[in-house]
Amino acid sequence: MKIEVPDIGEVSGLWQSPAEASACLVLAHGAGAGMTHRSLAAIADGLEGLGVATLRYQFPYMEKGGKRTDSPPVAHATVRAAVAEARRRSEGAPLFAGGRSFGGRMASQTQALEPIPGVVGLVFFAFPLHPAGKPSVTRAEHLAAITIPMLFLQGSNDALAELELLRQTVDGLGGRANLDLIPDADHAFHVPARTGRKDPDVLAALLAAAARWMATVSASSLSDGR
Repeated sequence: MKIEVPDIGEVSGLWQSPAEASACLVLAHGAGAGMTHRSLAAIADGLEGLGVATLRYQFPYMEKGGKRTDSPPVAHATVRAAVAEARRRSEGAPLFAGGRSFGGRMASQTQALEPIPGVVGLVFFAFPLHPAGKPSVTRAEHLAAITIPMLFLQGSNDALAELELLRQTVDGLGGRANLDLIPDADHAFHVPARTGRKDPDVLAALLAAAARWMATVSASSLSDGR
């Protein structure tokens, strides 16, 4: 399918939903791989099995086959257009936005600048707190402006999120943020063979945690009339 981004053009999208979705996650890709990458497809497949619909989409630079990410205004407009498309398709299911790494950060920046209509929570798959080898919290400063719940799904060995800084960031957001930490996992949620765990099992546990969290936030948003 195609999603029209005002003043920018069309980008591709993929809608995936169980028969009756309990929630819908608008899922953005990371900086180096598009919406059809196996990691994003595995997330969408796993969530469908847990009753959650997903809408994956391309950022314009990826749609054109480029390597340099879009400017923030272009990325933010794309996030908003994708969420609007998901609202039309989700038949009233609670809406969440987020994504892998760069995509999750673009969703959070969008929400921080101006709340995205209909979105009740944000889900980050490996939030890129800082570049590898350059610990910092500058990329997280905008999160303080977000008032809806946020879920950080993060590996404890993520080179783009030094663990102590990540904990400080999440703690600083108070009750709005939850951290689900995957022991030994890296930025791609890969775990070493010595742990005795396999990547599909790690992903299954991670997605189950995400689905439970979305169910809790959905129930709360409905009771609050949001």
